[in-house]
Amino acid sequence: MERELEEGDFFDDEPEMQDDFEKGTGPKLFRYGELAIATDDFSDDHKLGEGGFGSVYRGFLKEMNLDVAIKKVSKGSKQGRKEYASEVSIISRLRHRNLVQLIGWCHGGGELLLVYELMPNGSLDTHLYSGAAVLPWPLRHEIVLGLGSALLYLHQDWEQCVLHRDIKPNNVMLDASFHAKLGDFGLARLVDHGRGSHTTVLASTKGYMDPECMTTGRASAESDVYSFGVVLLEIACGRRPMVTVARRGEEDREDDVIHIVQWVWEFYGRGAILDAADARLEGEFDAREMEAVMVVGLWCAHPDRSLRPSIRQAVNVLRLETPLPSLPARMPVATYMPPPDAFYYTSSVATTGGGSSTITGTGTTVSSTTETSILLK
Repeated sequence: MERELEEGDFFDDEPEMQDDFEKGTGPKLFRYGELAIATDDFSDDHKLGEGGFGSVYRGFLKEMNLDVAIKKVSKGSKQGRKEYASEVSIISRLRHRNLVQLIGWCHGGGELLLVYELMPNGSLDTHLYSGAAVLPWPLRHEIVLGLGSALLYLHQDWEQCVLHRDIKPNNVMLDASFHAKLGDFGLARLVDHGRGSHTTVLASTKGYMDPECMTTGRASAESDVYSFGVVLLEIACGRRPMVTVARRGEEDREDDVIHIVQWVWEFYGRGAILDAADARLEGEFDAREMEAVMVVGLWCAHPDRSLRPSIRQAVNVLRLETPLPSLPARMPVATYMPPPDAFYYTSSVATTGGGSSTITGTGTTVSSTTETSILLK
């Protein structure tokens, strides 16, 4: 049976974090009693939501005169404990206007608690899909630029490359002015600049995960960029990653479900990418900005990770500082290097009309006339 966490446990391998505590420069270590008072003993009335590894409560810290969100990690979740340690060790050292600020934490009394600045407007996901009011384009565009700025800091401007590994609208929080702040660093990993990828168990969320990660098990800056691309398309189109498409002239057949990247790429290939814009905007958007967001979204989610932009290249285009990239009219098909215990053969996959799809041995859906490497275990 694992012993209860003691106050110093998480600092054994992080002496610089202990130094921050002593100097008062880092996030604050709270007593459990302080946070219980702040949340009325974690009452249901204060609960903001519930995730896979715990619940989030709204609280008010009287001494700091500050509204906060307090994440309470499930006691019995081993993965939750790992995510808690990752979050404390990584996000506590990061400082950027587009990252959710960690105010402090507590691992006394057998509880694991994380204290963040409160985001009054909740998550981007809520405003894209659940809100009664349509999120106007100027706010969406600012969110795009803010999220890009956060990733630029994580990938290139901090002392190490931070791989977030779970970029999605649920983790993009909005402050009182609808400025985007990326949160939830429970799956994040640190990689030295120039080292490349990080071998790990599969992480991320279906629809946002780089398909190559499912084959190689390697997270990288390019896989974060892929997820960023999917989120850009969601913001522009107002659709979730899996898009339902009605079959033309086949009313008795079930609708197709395709990935948003494939769906938008078809509009791009027809030279009508703006037709994929969120219909709820009723054309109220800057056409040049909208096109940039969607084309960069496709570029970032390019099936071949070697042809994706760095986050700096993507941000430069989003800021309209550099020209749009030229992408192929048809969505390419990636070929992945197989894991060591797999072999592969090459198969030509023909498509006709609206396009057919093939499922590789790893469950990756592809669609094209080009050759695709299919893995066999």
